[in-house]
Amino acid sequence: MTYETEQNAERTGAMGRADERRARQRGGRRAAPGRSSGGEAGATTTVIGSPEGGGRAAARAAAKGGGKKSQQKSFLRRLFTWKKILGTFFGVCLLGMGAFIVLYLMIDIPKGNPEATQESNVYRYSNGKIFARTGDTNREIIELDKVPKKVQQTFVAAENKTFYDDPGVDFKGMARGVINTLSGKGKQGGSTITQQYVKNYYLTSDQTVTRKLNELVISLKLEREESKDYILAGYINTSYYGRGAWGIQAAAQAYYRKDAKDLDVEEGAYLAALLQAPSQYDLSTATETGRKLVTARWNYVLDNMVEMKKLTASERADMKLPKPKEPQAAAGMAGQNGYLVEAANNQLAKQLVASGKADNTEEAKALIDLRGWTITLNIDPKKQAALEKAVKERLTSKLEPKNRKVDKYIQAGAVSVDPKTGKVVALYGGVDYVKHFTNNATRRDYQPASTFKPVILAAAIDEAAETQDGDPITASTVYDGDSGHKVMDDGTAVGFNPPNEDNVDYGDVTVQTAMNKSINSVFAQMGVDVGMEKVMEVAGKLGMDTEGMEAVPAQTLGSMGASPLEMAGIYATLDNHGKKVTPTIIAEAKRRDDEVQFADPIGERVISEEAADTVTSVLTGVVDDGTAKTSVRDNPSRDGQQVAGKTGTSDKNRSAWFTGYTPNLVTSVGLFGEDMSKNGKHVPMYGAVGVPRVNGGGFPAQIWATYTFGVMGKTTKFDLDTEQGAAVAPTESPTPSTSPSETPSETPTTEEPTTEAPTTPETTPETTPETTPETTPETTPEETPTDDGGIELPTDPNDPQADD
Repeated sequence: MTYETEQNAERTGAMGRADERRARQRGGRRAAPGRSSGGEAGATTTVIGSPEGGGRAAARAAAKGGGKKSQQKSFLRRLFTWKKILGTFFGVCLLGMGAFIVLYLMIDIPKGNPEATQESNVYRYSNGKIFARTGDTNREIIELDKVPKKVQQTFVAAENKTFYDDPGVDFKGMARGVINTLSGKGKQGGSTITQQYVKNYYLTSDQTVTRKLNELVISLKLEREESKDYILAGYINTSYYGRGAWGIQAAAQAYYRKDAKDLDVEEGAYLAALLQAPSQYDLSTATETGRKLVTARWNYVLDNMVEMKKLTASERADMKLPKPKEPQAAAGMAGQNGYLVEAANNQLAKQLVASGKADNTEEAKALIDLRGWTITLNIDPKKQAALEKAVKERLTSKLEPKNRKVDKYIQAGAVSVDPKTGKVVALYGGVDYVKHFTNNATRRDYQPASTFKPVILAAAIDEAAETQDGDPITASTVYDGDSGHKVMDDGTAVGFNPPNEDNVDYGDVTVQTAMNKSINSVFAQMGVDVGMEKVMEVAGKLGMDTEGMEAVPAQTLGSMGASPLEMAGIYATLDNHGKKVTPTIIAEAKRRDDEVQFADPIGERVISEEAADTVTSVLTGVVDDGTAKTSVRDNPSRDGQQVAGKTGTSDKNRSAWFTGYTPNLVTSVGLFGEDMSKNGKHVPMYGAVGVPRVNGGGFPAQIWATYTFGVMGKTTKFDLDTEQGAAVAPTESPTPSTSPSETPSETPTTEEPTTEAPTTPETTPETTPETTPETTPETTPEETPTDDGGIELPTDPNDPQADD
C-alpha cells in the first residue's frame, strides 16, 4: 500500500469514528459506519437483531433517559444556587430580626402579679420569735442587703453561674424550650435567673410559645432597666421553697427558725437547692432517693461556688449539709395570738394616722391589710405564758357552764405593763380569739368602778384641794363615811348622795380608811371638793380617754367605761411618780424600707411626784388592810414584796377589777359578765364560780397575785417622796381575814344558780345591810340584777354602786 493509500485509509477511519460519536449523541438515530475486523476502511451495515444492533438500541434509550435527568439536574442547579441559598438565609434572618424588633417595641414590662408579692404580716414576741402570721401567703419580702453576700451567691451558683455577665437570656435554652414546646415534649430547663424572675413576677408558668416570647422580651428589657441586684432580690423573694414558704425570709424561718440575715453558706446552699424540687428535697420528709438528690444538688451548688471563686477549696471541704428543723404548723390566730395581733394593729393604725401616713383609721387599717409588715411586740413570752396560766388556774378551770349557767357569761381580760418603759409585757384578751372575738383587754364598755377612786385622790393632792371646811385634803383628812351622805358644794346640796356598798355606815373616817374600805360617800364628796372638771382633767392626763365624758359627781363611782389597758396605763403613771406612761404593745413596725416611728411611751410629768407617790402610799393600805388583803397580802408567794392596788366591783356585779402594782410591774385584771347569745349584752355575775358575788378582791386579785408573784423576780420596795399614807403609818395592823367573800369557794356547787341576788330583806332600795362591814363587806349582793346592760351613767344621782 502506497503512502497515499495509507493516509486516505486513516482519514476515512477518523471520519467514521467522528460519525459514530455524533450518532451516539443523537441517540442512535443514524448508524455510524463500522470498521472491518481487519481495521481496513469500509462501511459496514449492522444487521437488525444482531447483538451489536441491540446494544446500540439500549445505548440510545439510556442516552434519552440520561438526557431527561440531566435536564432536571440543570433546573435544580439553576434554582438552588449558592447565591440564592445565602440570599434566602439572610432574608429569613432579616425578617426574624424585624419581627423581633416589632415584638420588642410592642411588649412592655407589665405590672407584676399581685400574687407574686402578696405577703403576710409577721408578728413576733420581744425575743424575735414569730407567734402569728396574717394573710394567705407566707411571704415576707426583704431587701437584698438583708441576705449575706455568700448566701446570695449560692442561688447564682445553683441556677445561673453567668448571671452577672449574661444579658438575662439563655438563647440556646429559649430555642430548645420553644422547639420542645412545639413538639409536645413539655417543660425544659435552662432559663436564667432573670427569666425565672420574669416568669414568677410578671407572667405565669404556662408552657406556650407566646409566654416564652414574652419572657424573652421582658427579660431583655428588664436587664436594661434594672440592676442585677434588683433582679436577684426579686427572684429569691418570689420563689417557692416548700413548707408553704414563699421567699427566702419565710423559708429561713420555716427550715431553720431564723431570719435570712442569719443564714450561713451551708444553709443558703440548701435553700437554693430546694428550688429545683421543694417537696421532694425537704430532708425532713424526703425519701431515700430524695435525700440523695438534694445532697447531690447541695454539693453541686457549693462546687460551683468554688469554681466561681466564691469559696476556697478548704472552706468547701469543711462544710456539711445542715439538717433543717422539723416542719411546724403555720402560726394562727387561735388562743391569745389573735388578741395580741388585734391590739398591735390598732396601735399601728393610730400611729399611721398620727404620723400623716393615713388620713383616718379606716385608711390606716387598709394599709395594714396590704400586708408585708413585720411587727415586733413588747410581749415577753414568759410573762405572757405566766398570765395565761394564772387566768386558767384561778378562774377558767373552775368555770362549769353545764352546772352553773352564769359561768358561761364570765369573761376575763388583763394587761401587764412595765412602768419604767411603758412596754406591754403580757396581755390576756379572752379564752380564745377564734371563739370570742372581742378583746377583753382593750374593750371599754364596762365600768372600772372603785378602781377610779385613786384618780380622785391624785387630783385632790395635785390641785392642793380643800374640803368644804377649808382643810387640805391628805391621806389623814377626815370625812363623813356614812352611806347616803349628802354631797355638798359651798353649803348647797348637789343632789347626789350615793350609798356605800351594802349600805354600810362608817362614821368619820380618814381618807386612808375610805380607800381601804372603798367608801363611796367619801369619794363622792371629795370629787366635788376638788371640782369634777379638775378630776376629769387629771383622769385624762393620767391616761383615761375622757372624750365625751360628763364632769358630773356620778363619775366618782367609776361609772364611765374603761379597759384593762387604760387602767394599767393610769396606775403605771402613778407608779412612775407622775410621769406619763402610755402603754405600748409595739416595739417596732416595718414594711420593707418603711419603718414607723412611735412616740416615747414615757412622757412628761402630768401630776406632781408628791401626788403620785401619796396615792401609791395610800394604795398599799388597800392591800395590807383593805379589800385585797386576803388574795394579795396573805398570799404565800408574796415573799415580802411591797404592793399597791385597788379593787372594784361595779353596779349590779357586771364587772369586777383589781389593778395593782409593784415598783417594776403594773397589771390590771377585769372580769366581765357578757351574754354572747344576746350580742354581748352586759349581765350580772352573781353566783358565778359558786360564790354569791364576784368581787374585785376575789378572782381578779387572785389572778393578779398568782401572775405577779410568779414573775416579779427580786423583791422590791417603793421609793416614795411623801409623808402620807399607809406606807408611812398604816391605819390598822394587818390581821388575817376569814371573810368568806375574800376566799371564793373552791368546791363548785351543783345547783343551777340564777342571776338573781339572794333574797335577803332589803332596808333601802337595792341595798342590804351588813352586820360586819369591817371584815365582810362583800359577802352579799346589794341588789337584784336587771336585764339591761351596757355602760351605765346613772340618771338617778342616788343610784347605788355595789363596790369594794
